[in-house]
Amino acid sequence: MEDAPQDTRVDRRSFLHRASALAAVATVGTVALPEIAYAGPPTTPTQATATATVRPEAQLDITELTIAEAATLIRAGRLKPEKLLEAYLARIGSYDGIYQAFNLVLADEALARAKQLGRGRSALHGIPLAIKDNYYTRGIPTTANSYLFEKFVPPFDATAVTRLKAAGAIVIGKTQMGPLATTRATTPDGRITTVNAWTPGNPSTDPGGSSSGSATAVASRMATSSVGTQTGGSIIAPSNAQNLTGLKPTMGRVSLHGIVPLSYTRDHPGPLARDAMDAAIMLTTMAGEDPNDPRTQGLPPVPDLITAATPVLRNRKVRVRWKTRVGVIPGFTAGTTEVAAARRAALDTLADVQDLRVVDVTLPDEWDVLTNAAFNNVRLPERSEPFLPMLRADLRGFGVSVTGWLQGALLGADEYLIGQRAKVLLLRRVLDDLFAQCDVVVQTSPNPFDSIGLPELALPIGFSSAGVPIGTILGGKPFGEERLLAVAAAYQALTDWHHRRPQDPQGVRPGEQQGGARARTIGQDRGRIRAEEVPDLMQ
Repeated sequence: MEDAPQDTRVDRRSFLHRASALAAVATVGTVALPEIAYAGPPTTPTQATATATVRPEAQLDITELTIAEAATLIRAGRLKPEKLLEAYLARIGSYDGIYQAFNLVLADEALARAKQLGRGRSALHGIPLAIKDNYYTRGIPTTANSYLFEKFVPPFDATAVTRLKAAGAIVIGKTQMGPLATTRATTPDGRITTVNAWTPGNPSTDPGGSSSGSATAVASRMATSSVGTQTGGSIIAPSNAQNLTGLKPTMGRVSLHGIVPLSYTRDHPGPLARDAMDAAIMLTTMAGEDPNDPRTQGLPPVPDLITAATPVLRNRKVRVRWKTRVGVIPGFTAGTTEVAAARRAALDTLADVQDLRVVDVTLPDEWDVLTNAAFNNVRLPERSEPFLPMLRADLRGFGVSVTGWLQGALLGADEYLIGQRAKVLLLRRVLDDLFAQCDVVVQTSPNPFDSIGLPELALPIGFSSAGVPIGTILGGKPFGEERLLAVAAAYQALTDWHHRRPQDPQGVRPGEQQGGARARTIGQDRGRIRAEEVPDLMQ
């Protein structure tokens, strides 16, 4: 392991230069981008491997196993991938009529693959994963939960899916999502589908969007881990909403090839996982250069994320792997709400970690202006441009999200250009001003770090009195995934929020199979999101 994290070895000026170039070629998509200046040694890509002590509760119920725990048992020959998969399929059969996390379950294909797998060294060997339905899956429908793609069967896998499968992972199904990756998961015409695993009887509790099904599948123990995409919070928000550890990497760290596009400069694929170690395992496998995506080229090598996510002890006390200043933005703990109390308690826990300092920071000049909704809306033309022929042909194809797509098509060129310049200015001030005061910063919203391509990690920090998870967000420097994972690993070594699981839905016995017809009936009874509401909810 290097003696310093990768975020200290990246030239921030070159990242700013690359971000500026990326904004300039947003509609081209094939132009080579400037390389990131990196002062660290090269690393050789390695297979993600991990060993963990298996918790007693996970030994009693194998759907409670994390990736690292399951890999430990599979590698030792104490657990067969087929048995693990069957346990998840049983829960899907019993409960997904209520959760509606999946729009397609690949039981036969997954079982056939599981039976072919024996022992393996990769941490993902034999691990059942849920895949968001905007990732291409060869020969399997990829609908993006949209009328436009309802009959689309891609001829190849997305690069990220290819890498996960090559590591031995099993695709258990495709997950419900916001239509075309907008808002929470609904049918294309706006009927609510996926519910939050912590309140399955209350569809008004937001499961987080647009990767709703990916989050619910993992939180409800119907998959070991999952993948999502983020353009405006769609990995971070569902992870926070459902007690998961989600990781949105730096722009370009994971290829977008084979993923239905939303924004060329803001789309990010990443994992929704049980804990920091599982997020590290997933990202290690997904990340890396791809000749099919110029955004992945010319970047620093993928570092040893597994080691970064391994807790460190010194004299029996938890310490952070590298000395780190965690910045606290103004107002982060203000007020008397349960969220404010959970944030204060989380910061107190972090303050007890050796080599970690919690420091107050000031926000850069004009922060409120540069991060407001108007500037955030410059993402909209990027999503509309590839679909202009479809918009002109039939607006009904866009279902409930049509208003947002029209906004993008109608935004003026002057507004778009001003917004792109503002985004670069914001990135410069974050790099020069905010990160002069800290190494990691807590945040109250996924925006603006997704808009400027910086990494974010979501992690659970408590629960409300109603039993709904409370999460927080850590933001990092360019290619600061190592440091984010190290901070999260230290926090999770001192807390057990991430090990909590929701109760199973009432009135259904484990092993009791629920039919698809019931699932559709429930979906019709859960309410509806109207087209005029979508712009305010859109990711």
